[in-house]
Amino acid sequence: MFNFWGSKDQQGQSRPPPEVSSSSQQQQPWYSPSLVSSPSSSSRPQTSGHIPAHVSPGEAAGIITFLKDKSVDELRKLLSDKDAYQQFLLSLDQVKVQNNIKDELRRETLQLARDNLEKEPQITELRNQCRIIRTTELAAAQEKLNELERQKEEILKFYSPASLLNKLQEAMNQVDEESEALQEKFLEKEIDTAAFVQKYKKLRTIYHRRALIHLAAKTSTIG
Repeated sequence: MFNFWGSKDQQGQSRPPPEVSSSSQQQQPWYSPSLVSSPSSSSRPQTSGHIPAHVSPGEAAGIITFLKDKSVDELRKLLSDKDAYQQFLLSLDQVKVQNNIKDELRRETLQLARDNLEKEPQITELRNQCRIIRTTELAAAQEKLNELERQKEEILKFYSPASLLNKLQEAMNQVDEESEALQEKFLEKEIDTAAFVQKYKKLRTIYHRRALIHLAAKTSTIG
């Protein structure tokens, strides 16, 4: 049988069989000889269009069916004529499906590109609006936010436990000073006894009430 890989037959003959015409002798395979791995693999052509490893057995069987019905001349032409090989490849159902998918993806990509181009003016307008907002409204809002943050910190500081304890201590000291001033007036006879007792009793009551609150708050804070 004809060995369409261009190798010598098993008897070492250097000339092709008689059925090979002179024109066929001059035809050279268009594929690279390096694609043929070894003589033992000569029964399976490994051209640039060979069946990839991920092809399923069913698909491979379908391609082999196309090849086994071809004559020796047709097989020789596929190996020597790149255009004939390309035409055969494009006639396979698997290749047709892949080409259809590729064409569909190309059409969808082109449509998406057209849609993006149509939206370009709108995108540019929105970008300009965002720039204006960043430079004007956002700056004003940021300044107002900073002011509110400052006020919040002042309020929290004013009503913090430490601040309230200090204010309560100051109020205690103020009442204590008033009671001492009143006592001095009584000693210098600037106020009578009845008025002194009434005012002094009131001031000391306020002082001790605040002192108790201050002690309880301080104990609670430490705990």
